[in-house]
Amino acid sequence: MMKLLSKVTVVAAASTLLASCGLQPLYSGGTNSVVATRLGAVEVEPIKGKAGWLMRNALNDQLSTFQGSEAKYRLIVELDDKIAGFGVRSNDRITRERRTLRARYQLVRLSDSAVVLDATAGSDAGIDVVSSEYATIAAEETALENLSTRVADQIVRRLSLFAREQANNSN
Repeated sequence: MMKLLSKVTVVAAASTLLASCGLQPLYSGGTNSVVATRLGAVEVEPIKGKAGWLMRNALNDQLSTFQGSEAKYRLIVELDDKIAGFGVRSNDRITRERRTLRARYQLVRLSDSAVVLDATAGSDAGIDVVSSEYATIAAEETALENLSTRVADQIVRRLSLFAREQANNSN
């Protein structure tokens, strides 16, 4: 009985400490939460190029979960997509490439055209260069698709944090 009481005491103490650490769910309240409502008010401006098309689709896929209100913000994204060879054989053939996708993005409030958030996000992927040119191109394209999704995740996470900060400041 004493062992059970001590375990219950430890669990209760741990719960109290965990609750007081300040961590809060980002989307508490589901699609009706302040963060979800603010993310639903973001429209993504068209982005140049194939990487831009993939990025805009990835962003819209994630933000469409929260759509429902009139646009109050515009998201402007500029991409920098590079492929660099870095593994070189003795005959000067490249054996490995790194594809890097960087995004500079700005969140603009439509009511007064003020830039309320200016940040960057990025990721990279390694690609094996094989004897089949088709396989290498397919790997480069797959890397771009995956990088677009990863960078879009980073952007939406940052927008979510910004929305929560704004909600906390307005309270």
